Amino acid sequence: MCGRYARSRSDGDLVDLFDVGEIVGDPLPPSYNIAPTQDARVVLERAPREDPDAPATRQLRTLRWGLVPVWAKDVKIGNRMANARVETVTEKPAFKRAASKRRLLVPADGYYEWEKREGRTKVPHFLHATDDDVLSFAGLYELWPDPAKDEDDPDRWLWTFTILTTQASDALGHIHDRTPVIVPPDVRDDWLDPTLTDLDLVRQVLDALPEPRLETHEVSTAVNSPRNDTPELLTPVG
Repeated sequence: MCGRYARSRSDGDLVDLFDVGEIVGDPLPPSYNIAPTQDARVVLERAPREDPDAPATRQLRTLRWGLVPVWAKDVKIGNRMANARVETVTEKPAFKRAASKRRLLVPADGYYEWEKREGRTKVPHFLHATDDDVLSFAGLYELWPDPAKDEDDPDRWLWTFTILTTQASDALGHIHDRTPVIVPPDVRDDWLDPTLTDLDLVRQVLDALPEPRLETHEVSTAVNSPRNDTPELLTPVG
């Protein structure tokens, strides 16, 4: 699974790294312990609302982590939908429409996972690229209309996202059996392409993704609390 991750890059860095054409909303400061229900910066491609036939623009936007499907009666469902299993994402009703039309990338320095060790409490690890380059997790997003707000209220639509997860490789599986789906730079355009709507083709893109090569090190148990959010959380211990 992916329950926490870190993002230290600024908006300016992400614009360059992901070839972003439009920044939407105020910038968010770096965060070293992003948790579900919190806001996070993501990258997506979308045509202007006022002209759906116009070319899509690659945007850097702030969304809330925890997908709330458009049909949901309560926003709290998002608390249980921070992750989506890649094996069934093109089939399950909660995700398949977004898999067809609303895909995104989640920029990250890396993510945290907790290893079960006999006789000890769970040990937190930080998993990151071997060259410490930015990672991009595959994700989906939805827009949920808040029934308590008027139709013309600019804050009526809640934007939320989920991170796809897959079976961890042997090298990482000893820490946890699931890992985020990581999209390499040469596949980002395909994944974000809003004209790619055929779910069979989306599945082909997912199935062709290479196995990620990540490094890991043990970190402080301070990361166990989302209230702790400093660069020191990434420092190796032990």
